Amino acid sequence: MDEQVAARGYSTSSEYVRELIRKDQEQDQDQDQERERLRGLLLDSAASAPTVAADDGYFDMLRRRVRQPQA
Repeated sequence: MDEQVAARGYSTSSEYVRELIRKDQEQDQDQDQERERLRGLLLDSAASAPTVAADDGYFDMLRRRVRQPQA
């Protein structure tokens, strides 16, 4: 740890540990926010009108459209 403290320019090991804890807490917050964003997207999707079933026929139709020459 002393090598990391010196290499990263911290004055003490406790300063380095505090920085690690702060970064870990920020990462937890970011993950919580991302989880809430995804939850919102799922809820929005569940509340939206039904769409076309994404079965083999649907993907075949998409492939045909992609292969058609553009005018």
